[in-house]
Amino acid sequence: MIVTFIRHTSVDVPRGTCYGQTDVPLKDTFPQEAATVAARLSGRTFDKAYTSPLSRCTRLAAYCGFPHAERDERILELNFGDWEMQRFDDIADPNLQAWYDDFLHVRATRGESFADQRRRVADFLDELRRRPYREVVVFTHGGVLLCARLYAGLLREEEAFEALTPYGGEVTIELNPMSSAGVL
Repeated sequence: MIVTFIRHTSVDVPRGTCYGQTDVPLKDTFPQEAATVAARLSGRTFDKAYTSPLSRCTRLAAYCGFPHAERDERILELNFGDWEMQRFDDIADPNLQAWYDDFLHVRATRGESFADQRRRVADFLDELRRRPYREVVVFTHGGVLLCARLYAGLLREEEAFEALTPYGGEVTIELNPMSSAGVL
């Protein structure tokens, strides 16, 4: 199965703002950015479309011809808990330094760690592998694209945040079907 992940377009929040699972607005450039994404997808046939429930993803999915894409909370961005909608430079929480030192395993205060997000995304992909689809499109977030690349073995953990896909960008992975005994 071929799975194409599309990152949402540019958000209209100040640079350096931790917005994670907050439903933030998109920039005025949305029509141009979305048209570029739609052109890349044009002519392709997908058996199924999924989207994060946040409007920055559902809006892009609808623009690209998938207004009824299935919403799935497992493909939400990282939950930054208490840090949501704060500029990273303004966060006074002492836990922030621990998170910077080990974002893979340390949870944001009242939020989740990257490992937590990876488990959510892996659960989504494990379930997807049991489906009979040939080609799937997923409208989601940068962190989810990183998790998908890690899941597929295309990226190492230590490279994760240096390999963030740009807004409107695309990542494609191939998933092998899963039998009741595991990977075929």
